[in-house]
Amino acid sequence: MSRDFRLLAIGQGLSWLGNAFQTVALAVAVIATGNGAHDFGLVMATNILTLLAGTLFGGIWADRLQPQRVMVASDLIRFVATAGIAAMFATGGYHLALLCALTVVSAGAGSFFSPAMSSLKPLLVPAEERQKANATLSLLQSACGVAGPATAGITIAVFGAPTGFTINAISFLASLVAAAMIRVRAPRGPRTPMLGELTAGLREIRSRDWLLANLLGATTYHVANGVILVLVPLVAMERLGGAHAIGWIAAAEGLGGVLGSAIGMRFRPRRLLLAGLLALPLMSVWALTYVWPGTLAAIMIGAVIGYAGLLFYDVAWDTSLQENVPHRFLGRVSSWDYLASFLAMPVGNMMAGPLADRFGIDRTLTVCAAVLFTAAVAMLAVPGSRRLTRTGRPAEDAEPDFPAADPTPAATLVGDPHRD
Repeated sequence: MSRDFRLLAIGQGLSWLGNAFQTVALAVAVIATGNGAHDFGLVMATNILTLLAGTLFGGIWADRLQPQRVMVASDLIRFVATAGIAAMFATGGYHLALLCALTVVSAGAGSFFSPAMSSLKPLLVPAEERQKANATLSLLQSACGVAGPATAGITIAVFGAPTGFTINAISFLASLVAAAMIRVRAPRGPRTPMLGELTAGLREIRSRDWLLANLLGATTYHVANGVILVLVPLVAMERLGGAHAIGWIAAAEGLGGVLGSAIGMRFRPRRLLLAGLLALPLMSVWALTYVWPGTLAAIMIGAVIGYAGLLFYDVAWDTSLQENVPHRFLGRVSSWDYLASFLAMPVGNMMAGPLADRFGIDRTLTVCAAVLFTAAVAMLAVPGSRRLTRTGRPAEDAEPDFPAADPTPAATLVGDPHRD
């Protein structure tokens, strides 16, 4: 792998570890104030709403500017905001309004980071190595997902929540330095009005049946998954022995993610998206194990299987986007992809309680498992999803499945051959 890719991997690995400290520290610090459920829910809602508001704009600027510049600015802002949160809790001056304001600043900056990183990744390696690069990052993120929470829990238990926020702030600095050292440059053309650029990204999605189908299917999938992710900890607490069961299940999910990413590094079928979609329904197995047989051992096995399928699909999806969407649109297309998740997951989270009260946890989980399976099969039913093949070419050479309506002239989009 190239020097630039290694820099991205190091920076992101440290950042992913730092995010685990933030998650644990926020829960511990807010709950300790005595208004835990109300305040914590408000902070999380503020985070999600800010991501919703900023993601599409983040995609536009990722396609306008050099992506690593957007990432550096995002990391700098998040460092300042997170350091402010650490200082607030360290001095004992807890103010909910200030915490929400700093959360808005941090989440707003984060909404620009993700599309920029999606735009940057395919520039760092040759086209034939993109699947391996995506799998490597996925493997690294999964490993951090296993090691991060455990390390954070021990550290925060000993040194307190402000230490967790401080570590996360430092991780943003590490990510900033790594992004600033990346040398690759992206071609950028003259800017057009923001609304036109936003609709151009949506037009790219509509011009490819596999892309539109996968985004719509993922939206449905995430609604059901949002319900499941609220209910499964309840099952673990009430039926499986409590907090230790949640820990074991989380470890199994992380192991499954590592396995799926490792498979993504080695398994290189010509129809990669088809292979990913065939693996995605394995998540329904994970959801069903909570209903039957309902034992901790079975659920852990289901978690390994399900998350292996999910992470392999993620590798296939990222690689398919990079190989088949022209790079000048990749930030905006990725932002629509992120938006679908941000919209759908909270909807599912809010539906979980009323559905469980009305129909019971087991019936709700069974139906949601069926929705996961159906969403994956529906994506497979679209011809483009089954036929899409590895191109082995730069994404700029990829053409839509059929001409887009009112296409934007290429001359207005392609400019300086140097990337940023």
